[in-house]
Amino acid sequence: MSSKPQALTSVGPMRSFAANAKKIATELLDSNDDLVEFNKRLTGYYQQLADTWAIAQKKVNAKMPEIPNDQEQFDAYKRIWIDIFDNDFTELFDSHKFGENYGKLVASELELSKHWEQMTNVMLQSANLPSKKEIDEVYKELHTLKKRVSKLESQNKNFKPRTNKDD
Repeated sequence: MSSKPQALTSVGPMRSFAANAKKIATELLDSNDDLVEFNKRLTGYYQQLADTWAIAQKKVNAKMPEIPNDQEQFDAYKRIWIDIFDNDFTELFDSHKFGENYGKLVASELELSKHWEQMTNVMLQSANLPSKKEIDEVYKELHTLKKRVSKLESQNKNFKPRTNKDD
């Protein structure tokens, strides 16, 4: 059998996997496009954070050019630093540009996870294993059964069996 590798795709799970290889390849190609979009958005996200940090730090340095020598000067420096950074980052997070980029970042991340889940499901199906959705359904049913058993147990504690003396 090992001398004929092409025969491996005609038996067992490899046959199913070979049949589903096209689905996996398609998902990989589609996920690659979404990965490029995700990386572009992630770069933009961190660029906005870094730019805001640099601008805020320049503002702090302009207000407090000297290094604080005592505790009072250090406390004043901290208050100025906190106020400027708070204002600048709040302004960034409230901006339309940041919100738009962040929304697209999350959307591209969700698209990536859909592709990965689909590829995983195809591979699980090829190996005759349950999909994530099927496992989630089993967990949900287990949870429901546990709740029912707990409820029955609590009802059973309050139940007093009849004895022959009561007849």
